[in-house]
Amino acid sequence: MSHKLIDHSPDLKRLRDEGYEISIKGSHILISNIPYVDNSKKVKFGTLVSVLTISGIKAGRPNNHVAYFQGEQPCNKDGSIISALIHGQNKSVLAKDIEVDRSFSNKPLGGYLDYYQKMTTYINIISGPAISIDNTLTPKTFRLVESGNSNSVFNYPDTNSSRAGISAISSKLEKYKIGIIGVGGTGSYLLDFISKCPVKEIRIFDNDEFQLHNAFRAPGTPEAETLKETPKKVDYWYGIYSRMHSNIIANSKYVIASNLNELDDLDFVFICIDNGESKKIIIEYLSKKEISFIDVGMGIELTENNSLIGIIRVTSSDEGNIDKIISKGRISFADGDENDEYGQNIQIAELNALNASLAVIKWKKMCGFYYDIDKEMHSLYSIDGNSIFNDDYEA
Repeated sequence: MSHKLIDHSPDLKRLRDEGYEISIKGSHILISNIPYVDNSKKVKFGTLVSVLTISGIKAGRPNNHVAYFQGEQPCNKDGSIISALIHGQNKSVLAKDIEVDRSFSNKPLGGYLDYYQKMTTYINIISGPAISIDNTLTPKTFRLVESGNSNSVFNYPDTNSSRAGISAISSKLEKYKIGIIGVGGTGSYLLDFISKCPVKEIRIFDNDEFQLHNAFRAPGTPEAETLKETPKKVDYWYGIYSRMHSNIIANSKYVIASNLNELDDLDFVFICIDNGESKKIIIEYLSKKEISFIDVGMGIELTENNSLIGIIRVTSSDEGNIDKIISKGRISFADGDENDEYGQNIQIAELNALNASLAVIKWKKMCGFYYDIDKEMHSLYSIDGNSIFNDDYEA
C-alpha cells in the first residue's frame, strides 16, 4: 500500500525520485538522513515527519503546515537557533513507532500546495547551515527506505487518528481479539464502531437471516435485492465491513454449549443477544475462562400517552468477574426472544446505536483509550429523564 501510494502521488514520487529517503508509516510521511547543525556547531542527521493526508489512492493536500523532527533543535552554523523553525520543544508520540523530539511551524501564504513543497521547504531550512559548512552533505542519498505498514489490519491508512494526533492512543487497541455475539440491532452498530478500531481480529457470531425489519434498526441502507436474498446477518455484515478491516471472521452459528470453546482465544466479548438461557451459559463460561466482556440490553415500553419510555443497559466484567452481576441481579437471564409472539421487543435504530456507543466507550475505558475516573461496571441510561445511573464501581 505504501509504495503504491508513493507511485500514485506525483509529489511523493518526486521526493523519492530526487533521492530523498522517504518512507510512509501508517498515516505519516518521514524523510530521514537530513543533515543539520546542533547548538555546539556540530553536524548531525535527523528525520522530518508530517501527518499524511490521503485522498483516494494518492496523497491529498497537507491539512496543516506543522512538521515534526526526530533530532535536536536545528541551528545556524554559528550555533544559534533557526528562528523560522521554533514551535514546540516537547517529545511526543505520533504513532506507536513514531516518536518525535519537537515540532516546527513555518507557514507560507496560502499554506502548502503539496507534500513536495512542504517537505522540501523544511528540509532546505534545516539542512542549509550544515551544507554551508560542508558542501558534500546532502539529504538526497538515493537510498531505498522500506515503508512500514504491512501489519495494519486496515485496508487503507487510518488518517483520522493521525490527523487528530491520537495514533499512539489508538494503538492501545491493537492487541485485542474481539468477539461480538449477536449482530442484530445493537450488535451491528458495535461491529460498525469496532471495525474502525485497529483490533487484531473481530469474530462475529449469529445464525439469523438479515430480514426486512433488520434494515430499519441497523447501520446503512441495504439494497432491495439484498433483502430479497435474505443473507445470513454475519455474511451481510462481513461483506460491508471487510472493506475496511481485513481480519473479520464471520461465524454463521449461535454460540451454544457445544461450541463455547471458540471463545477461548478472545480477549474481549460483547454479548448482544436476548435469549436468557444462552446468555447465562456464555457468561458463566467467560467467567470461568477469565475473559472480559460487556453485556448490553434495553427495555422499551409503550406508555398510556402513546409514547415510549425505557432503559438502556451496559454491564461490564473485567477478566470474567461476575460477583456483582450475579449478587445484584444486574443481568436478567429470562428469555427475551424476539420470536416470542407475546413480546414486543421494541428496538429503535438510535437506541441500538446509543447502546452500542455506550458499550464501546466503556470498553475503550477498560483499554486505557479513554480516561476512566469512576470505573463503573454497570450503567443505565433513562430515556425519559435523559440521565445515566452508574453503579458497581471497581474496588
